[in-house]
Amino acid sequence: MKKVAFIILLATTFLARVSAQEQPTKQKLADNLFERYEYFKSLNIYLELANKSQPKYAVVERIADCYRLMNDYENAEIWYQKAIAYPEGAIIDHFYYAEVLLRNKKFADAREQYKVYYQVENGDQLPFKLATCDSAEKWINNPSTAFTVINEQKYNTKYSDWGLNYEGPSGFVFTSDRILPKQKNDIYNRNGNGYFKMYHTTGENGVGLLELKTEKNPIFEAVYNVGPMVLTNSGDTAYITITTTLPKGKLSVDAKVSGGTESLYTRRLQLIVATKTAGKWTNFKSFPYNNVNEYSVGHATLSKDGKVIYFTSDMPGGQGKTDIWYCIKQPDGTWGQPVNCGNVINTKEDEFFPTLNDNNTLYFSSNGLPGMGGLDIFKTKGEKSTWIKPVNLKTPVNSTSDDFYFVTRDSLSGYFSSNREGGSGSDDVYSFGYKPPPETKHPAKNALTAKNGQVSSSSKNGNGKPTLANRSAQEPLARIVSLNKGDGFIIKNIYYNLDKSNIRPDAAVELDELVQILKQRPTIRLEVGAHTDSRAPAAYNMALSIRRAHSAVDYLVARGIASDRLVPRGYGETRLLNNCTKGRFCTEAEHQLNRRTELRILSE
Repeated sequence: MKKVAFIILLATTFLARVSAQEQPTKQKLADNLFERYEYFKSLNIYLELANKSQPKYAVVERIADCYRLMNDYENAEIWYQKAIAYPEGAIIDHFYYAEVLLRNKKFADAREQYKVYYQVENGDQLPFKLATCDSAEKWINNPSTAFTVINEQKYNTKYSDWGLNYEGPSGFVFTSDRILPKQKNDIYNRNGNGYFKMYHTTGENGVGLLELKTEKNPIFEAVYNVGPMVLTNSGDTAYITITTTLPKGKLSVDAKVSGGTESLYTRRLQLIVATKTAGKWTNFKSFPYNNVNEYSVGHATLSKDGKVIYFTSDMPGGQGKTDIWYCIKQPDGTWGQPVNCGNVINTKEDEFFPTLNDNNTLYFSSNGLPGMGGLDIFKTKGEKSTWIKPVNLKTPVNSTSDDFYFVTRDSLSGYFSSNREGGSGSDDVYSFGYKPPPETKHPAKNALTAKNGQVSSSSKNGNGKPTLANRSAQEPLARIVSLNKGDGFIIKNIYYNLDKSNIRPDAAVELDELVQILKQRPTIRLEVGAHTDSRAPAAYNMALSIRRAHSAVDYLVARGIASDRLVPRGYGETRLLNNCTKGRFCTEAEHQLNRRTELRILSE
């Protein structure tokens, strides 16, 4: 995938392997091009070399690698199958073969190749990879009916078009490596396409090049690729990701490749901040935490009020390879120091393309969280370093290919990008529509409706035990959620202050609603389970949780609920909702999540 390739070009230096004095063979020439990521050029030479009765293993493997890195997974599968047949073949070929088989939805074959690879290499990741195959197969066979996905052909070409984002109330910007007539000689030899540039909508269905480079702002002169781009709500400031090429000197190489010398260079991402004046983008400045000599910074998104910026970077101090970070705007208008968003959303692998909607839902792509293979889109709620567990959007939004850059203002419609099969080009822009659960004037079976419009549904969990849940207080009266067999739900949690067991006012509101529900359903018996955080000895926390459970029960009994219908139970710190274990630094909000009371139906 093109954009991931230039994202991950974090610290790669290209070195020629052939001296000017040596007359290189064709294979050495192809190897030289491959080392410089010019897969489009090198592939043609490798294919010529492979047009023999018995091509060398090194040539066959490189052909497979070229096709994979150019996102041609069908041909990559063919050539990896040939590569693994060679006795001298490398074990890594089995891993890449598994990856392209997964992309091509050949799940059983992918599982077998993963097993072969992880029998030799560290097998810790095998369960994760097998689970990826399982979930991909399951979700493809049972796609969500809530989402409708459409290929937006008015933006897509046979090239790579992605990263569509809002430009004002009705316009859009996106990045593309399409070749325009005047760009025919401006070819990126990695794939034979053009370089990524920004485009925007013009008129009802028109698309035009967004001019950024000016004589007075030469910041783009060293640019390799441009995009994506995000604008502030006011529309007068933009944060643009660019890939910068850093020259590192010269090295003598084969004249057939580059005229006798080749630059040593590194490519990294950086953020550029621009302002709009008289309808044109100007005043280009570097984001204060760019450091192209050490790491990449890119793919920004902003909170609705513009006071927090999120971005991706491989700067030191992260959880893995590329993480999501944030900065807070200071009173003087500058950005504070970068802070990692934490290990709830960041993994030891890569997280890319964060976007925020107006409801403060964060969408991002990851290849380190359980998914379908490649990059999957996830959503989470929270802010800064405090987030709830990310949710995979599954099919039809996600696929076994790379799915990324999900943008929406209201969560009901929007756009994302993907290089899935069936598109116009390598990467395409897709639109989506989301249909919320239907409303009904009549309560569903096992539904309990409270006065303020909350609805509670009872069903059985995986252990056969019924559970109780209520929907958000903002939702309409009797909005019914479809319940699948085995689903279980928990009522909105009741939280406590640190080291306290008394009922807080916000908890009293929830318990008062529960009183009404229990009076409507006089046969329900509940377990009242209380939990603590980890900031005390385990024995003390267990005793505290028992007191909290009894406190909640006493509150309900005092309001007319029979005590024999309520079973208080303390769990102490044994069931934390996050990673805030003893000795680990967490925010107060994170600890608060663990100080809760959960209610479960025991019988009815």
